[in-house]
Amino acid sequence: MIGTLVVDDDFRVCGIHAAYVSRVDGFEVLRQASSTAQALAAVHELHPDLILLDLYLPDGNGLDVLRRLTEEAGWARPDAIVITAARDVASVRAAMKLGAVGYLVKPFGFRELAERLNAYKSLRRRIAAAGPEADTDQAGVDALFSAVHPTGLPLVLPKGLSSPTLALVRAALGKTDHDASAADIAEATGVSRATAQRYLTYLVQQGAARLELRYGSTGRPEHRYRTA
Repeated sequence: MIGTLVVDDDFRVCGIHAAYVSRVDGFEVLRQASSTAQALAAVHELHPDLILLDLYLPDGNGLDVLRRLTEEAGWARPDAIVITAARDVASVRAAMKLGAVGYLVKPFGFRELAERLNAYKSLRRRIAAAGPEADTDQAGVDALFSAVHPTGLPLVLPKGLSSPTLALVRAALGKTDHDASAADIAEATGVSRATAQRYLTYLVQQGAARLELRYGSTGRPEHRYRTA
């Protein structure tokens, strides 16, 4: 079991996220914390494998937890997935520099978190199977680095596509309880219908979305999309 510490300043949100974690096979919630002080105390006491770490905490920034643990000599720091409403590039870069293995923007549902947890679990399994002293080729290195990207999409996108817009479109598609049209996704994300169509087509090509044709009484069939 992957012992997980859930950190969020809102105890209701913290409870929801903890419930999400408990639903994913192979994960165990060790404790919930609502401040940097509580998070640090829980890490030292429980030695979790993973922290779901909010950034906005009442007694500091969640990244202060990672900084403190990194600075402590001889400490085997747990991995961290940042869960936050912070969308600014500075926060994302700071999380990357401190070694966060994931960054999930609030609000999100169970599916989005489960994808990242399962990707993290896959990474741990690959590392355990290889062994700490094992050598690997470039393909093996690439596989390890890409394991924490649950989308399975290439890290370098084709010309004309951007990662932020792709993430926006995919998140909007994932939040629908039914299939959606390009117009639906355009309305949900604020991009044009043509742009939404282009990104949806790319997701289908990469196997991250499924295209379904809805036939009416006359005319061309309507293209509908859902997460694969």
